[in-house]
Amino acid sequence: MDPTAAEEVIRRIERSSGMLAGRAVTRMHDVLPWFASMSARHRADIQLVVQAGISSFVEWCRRPEHARELSGDVFKVAPRDLVRAVTFRRLVDLVRVAVEAVEAEVSSLAGPDHEQRLLADVLRYSRDIAFAGAVVYARAAEERGAWDARLEALVVDHVVRGEVERALPSRAAALGWRNPPMVAVIVGDTPDHSPEVVVDQVHRLGRGAGLEVLTGVHHDRLVVIVGGDFGGAQASRSIRPGLDQGERALLDAAEALLPACGPGPVVVGPIASDLAAAASSAHAALAAADVVAAWPAAPRPVTAQALLPERALAGDTGARRALVENVYVPLREAGAPLLATAGAYLDFGASLEATARALYLHPNTVRYRLRKAADACGLDPTDHRERFTLHVALILGRLATV
Repeated sequence: MDPTAAEEVIRRIERSSGMLAGRAVTRMHDVLPWFASMSARHRADIQLVVQAGISSFVEWCRRPEHARELSGDVFKVAPRDLVRAVTFRRLVDLVRVAVEAVEAEVSSLAGPDHEQRLLADVLRYSRDIAFAGAVVYARAAEERGAWDARLEALVVDHVVRGEVERALPSRAAALGWRNPPMVAVIVGDTPDHSPEVVVDQVHRLGRGAGLEVLTGVHHDRLVVIVGGDFGGAQASRSIRPGLDQGERALLDAAEALLPACGPGPVVVGPIASDLAAAASSAHAALAAADVVAAWPAAPRPVTAQALLPERALAGDTGARRALVENVYVPLREAGAPLLATAGAYLDFGASLEATARALYLHPNTVRYRLRKAADACGLDPTDHRERFTLHVALILGRLATV
């Protein structure tokens, strides 16, 4: 194109920039159903960006060697909240409609001799604008991701420390937490990956399992707050080894998240009613994680309740209280003969015959009393693991009554 003629076309576009921007916005109203529902301020901001884009196109034509820099400047006039109000897909629609509006005026702006050249320039410029918009949205996504990561770590840290603030639910809601009916805390080893990779994997696995998750890496531990239905379970302090439907559902949830954990033990805290009550689940899970090495045969995942005896031996006052209140007291209230028979059976190394001789009872009577004791406290003295838990509970109960 002749330089003089080209400059004349460029000046014509420059003089028509307001008209072009107005027609582009009018076309947006006509062909984009969602555009009219936006606030007047956001529509005005979009018109400002369109007008800046046309002005930038003029400079782009005059200085093609600075094309990328000029196209990137277009979005600098946009307020930051416009990126949140307009999704990237809608941005693509806006660029497409604006380009169509400009293309419709090309023949009157350039004339038949220069029409094809101007159309080609408009198309190349629209490509640069689309890439510039992608960069803006990518940068905004990175900033939002970094902010979300810090906020998520803060929420998890508050739950772990038991510092439940009134703002905690709203902070979690800002991360997409939808206040599920039940919550629990899972603690495992941190795998040998960057914290960002670990957190991302937990979220991916949680979405795949239909779970709400908030997670954080605390030194060598991965802490996951998991929320869900869990089969209609209720928050419970029962230490009975048998799992109800909800506890089984919670362990299933933990198993779904296992690939994100390191190779060590994974401990599941008891079910809590909501995020504000999850601190108790976190305390139990962390206390259990401290002592799980004392039970080499522990399943993976294992509940914090199953590790009550180890926690009690390590000085966890909550675990001691749970064993006394939920095992020793029910057995004592069931009657002195049952308590004495269970104690003797444990003291004599689970020997039925030695217990019978010591209590001057028939072995069948001992068997009957042991069954009744199991019904009373929920632990079977003839099972090795449950016998150990029962023994610790009886010792603590005896000490509590001294």
